Amino acid sequence: MGGILGRHDTMKRSSHGSKLETKMVESMQQRASHGTSLKSLDSIIMKFPKIDESLRKCKTIFEQFDEDSNGEIDKQELKHCFQKLEISFTEEEINELFEACDINEDMGMKFNEFIVFLCLIYLLNEPAVSEAKIKMGLGNLEATFETLVDAFVFLDKNKDGYVSKEEMVQSINETATGERSSGRIAMRRFEEMDWDKNGMVTFKEFLFAFTRWVGIDENEDDDE
Repeated sequence: MGGILGRHDTMKRSSHGSKLETKMVESMQQRASHGTSLKSLDSIIMKFPKIDESLRKCKTIFEQFDEDSNGEIDKQELKHCFQKLEISFTEEEINELFEACDINEDMGMKFNEFIVFLCLIYLLNEPAVSEAKIKMGLGNLEATFETLVDAFVFLDKNKDGYVSKEEMVQSINETATGERSSGRIAMRRFEEMDWDKNGMVTFKEFLFAFTRWVGIDENEDDDE
């Protein structure tokens, strides 16, 4: 089913115009105004094992949402779970969150996509979302999500809610002083993040790349 929508549609859907994207960027700009405690990419990499361990604990929440245990959450299952938890999201909000996280466009949210979904819920600081955080048990994961937000803020040097190639190069150079290969490393990491190839990385794209970097991929459900 993922092949029904073409690349053009993917880029169009993830463009800067969507309401969710606008909310994400505004939330990230607000966070960026407070700065970050991270001083280098190395300090982020040092946290990978702890982040990986914490994110894998999301598997329990994922399994609660995945009613038919097929390894992915469809839109209907997401709606059912929100109804059961009495989380007051509108149909439009649920659809937009689902479509934002179903990055492979196969109409099912896999485990790595679900992690991105949880982190977006954490970032969007609105009354309905705050209610969702409590009922879904995200309190224990707040430190992990905060580290991910911090990591993005570290990369977003001009605090506009996006990461550009230049900012990625600057971040790598701050860590790898004097290494001639640092520019190539920065470009490779940036290409891994820039999913829609528009030259700017959103927090959502950063999260998808991050799940791959710490070793959580879309086939995570097959390891049990």
